[in-house]
Amino acid sequence: MAKKASEKFYGTGRRKKSVARVFLTPGKGNITINKRDIDEYFGMETLKVIVKQPLAALDAAGKYDAYVTVKGGGFTGQAGAVRHGIARALVKADEENRVVLKKEGFLTRDPRMKERKKYGLKGARRAPQFSKR
Repeated sequence: MAKKASEKFYGTGRRKKSVARVFLTPGKGNITINKRDIDEYFGMETLKVIVKQPLAALDAAGKYDAYVTVKGGGFTGQAGAVRHGIARALVKADEENRVVLKKEGFLTRDPRMKERKKYGLKGARRAPQFSKR
């Protein structure tokens, strides 16, 4: 399916407390996160690999430019949110991408969240120290 050069594809990704807004445009493969290059924003190589996974699964690494704004959470959560957003935007770009991305698990929202602190405890599960006397 041929796309116009001016088309933008949008996807929202979430992971833990992080929310990423992803805009994909046909381009050379540049990924900009919060107005900084991906290499500058994510220091660890593993996080960069996580972000690029949906593009690698479709062999579309050099076909799209991604402009991302992400906030909340930590680096790992943000990388997961960006991956989720890129996958959703790729489905908007071409519906045939859904089969591959769904099989790889990139379209599934990770439901794991921080457990709340309960009353009578020091944390979610940590009990106060026990003493016989």
